[in-house]
Amino acid sequence: MRYRRFAPLGGDVSVLVLGTAWFGEETEVLAFELLDEWVALGGNALDSAREYGLSRWGESEEVISRWLRARDCRGDIVVGTKGAHHRIVGEKRVTPEAIREDLEASLAALRTEIDTYLLHRDDPSKDVGPIVELLNEYRRAGKIRAFGASNWSTARIDEANAYAAAHGLERFTFSSPNLALARQNEPPWPEALSASDPESRAWYDRTQMPLFAWSSQASGWFSGRYSPDADVVRVYDSEGNRERLRRARELGERKGADANAVALAWVLHQPFPTCALIGPRNVEELRTSVAALDVALTDDEARWLDLED
Repeated sequence: MRYRRFAPLGGDVSVLVLGTAWFGEETEVLAFELLDEWVALGGNALDSAREYGLSRWGESEEVISRWLRARDCRGDIVVGTKGAHHRIVGEKRVTPEAIREDLEASLAALRTEIDTYLLHRDDPSKDVGPIVELLNEYRRAGKIRAFGASNWSTARIDEANAYAAAHGLERFTFSSPNLALARQNEPPWPEALSASDPESRAWYDRTQMPLFAWSSQASGWFSGRYSPDADVVRVYDSEGNRERLRRARELGERKGADANAVALAWVLHQPFPTCALIGPRNVEELRTSVAALDVALTDDEARWLDLED
């Protein structure tokens, strides 16, 4: 495993973060097996959300909580979760009231404080001030240790952090948009946001804000194993991405790795601090993702993969 210093927590975070969206009561045995292997491989960071679960909100958090207690390993794990996601398409829940509701429910489900908390969605029509004030309230109380935004534009993060600076408050210290070698034709879900464009990447380079990338391997695009009508085709099939896939395969052959590993290496080879969220469904997939950390890229190779040369 490789690690990155994460200043808001004063410690190291594994550069791969284990996603837990499919954790639930029906998959708890498999989830425990995966979590045990994750720790054995050196992983220490988990990503959950209030909406994650097989049949109801909070299932993922509850499974994580039971595993933490069963293994007595809370002090070794960076527990992250998210809130303020809509419950039905078109709903807006990025308000202090909804954030408080989700935070309290997450704290109850996890039965521990939250290390990294993300707002899962944004509503640009809402003032950032009350949102920043509420997150600071929970941080001062020791219920969350660091907070940030998932699927927020760089302009909105700037707005929130300008408010924090003007009022002597803690700012958003990390962000979690999509970042992958493949470019999205359209968002896979409503209001999902990608930072793969040059402008967003330049902002992260300038600010050096840590970025936790979801769909870091482009939802399986670089595996080539999906049906023609799968969502991955809708989101990623384009002339440019087919060429990125071809180049990733070519470079992977030279490095003794597959295209997925090369694509993951590209996400981690940025001029700003990145961690990659991964979503393996079994131990074999987990080991494959961790093995990808052995792939190292040069700056020239990273530019070539992204069609810059």
